[in-house]
Amino acid sequence: MRELENPGRWDKVAQHYETTAHPFTARFAEAALATVPLTPDSRVLDVATGTGALAHAAARTGAQVTAIDFSPGMVARVAAAGRPNVDARVMDGQALALPDAGFDAVFSIFGVILFPDWRKGLAEMARVTRPGGDGVVATWQEQGASTFLLLGQIRRTLFPERENAAMPAGVVALGDPDRLARAMIAAGYRAPRIHDVTFDYHLDVATLDDPETVFGMSPDWIDLSDGEKAAVIAEARRMAGDRAVLPIPSTALIGVAKR
Repeated sequence: MRELENPGRWDKVAQHYETTAHPFTARFAEAALATVPLTPDSRVLDVATGTGALAHAAARTGAQVTAIDFSPGMVARVAAAGRPNVDARVMDGQALALPDAGFDAVFSIFGVILFPDWRKGLAEMARVTRPGGDGVVATWQEQGASTFLLLGQIRRTLFPERENAAMPAGVVALGDPDRLARAMIAAGYRAPRIHDVTFDYHLDVATLDDPETVFGMSPDWIDLSDGEKAAVIAEARRMAGDRAVLPIPSTALIGVAKR
């Protein structure tokens, strides 16, 4: 899924992401945030912040939040909110330009799992977490979530002879509770606790009129012919029936560990 490793691609979709994916990921961010008590004195880092679902939620506690992402477009969306206790910066999560042990809590909500070197991303999270502080990682199960999950399901129904594209290596590696726990320990954390959380992604059926905005980030969409894409949209509409919104139950794992 090399498109997911391209900051320019994320720059292009940042505004659309903020209106569609952000409200969905924000529910998981709130669940992750509930695992760690924060105060106005807390120093928080949000790695691969996207449009800032976790950063904004953490900021509402009064904590001082640093939000980083490799996409300038995403960082601009976070900065545009104008929260005085959120410092949004363009930065590579695999090589954080931040001091050791500088944060009380370090989060990555569906971010590190997309890194080409997810192990380095986890190790960098641990490096900048103070001793006794908390690291929190949210990952999808191996089949993904939201429209990625829906598209995979539809492809298996319509084109059973065709293989779906492999998920990013970090999703595959960390989409199991035991593997996620071991990876956090290997990165430098201890005593991990893994929670599974499920929320529905609400697909507005009307957005299927512009399917590129719905499925365009997925390689499982890119390799389809025009006729096959039309069949996918027809199947999604059939699944929705007369509903204006198609719910897609999506399960995340949230790993919480001490430094």
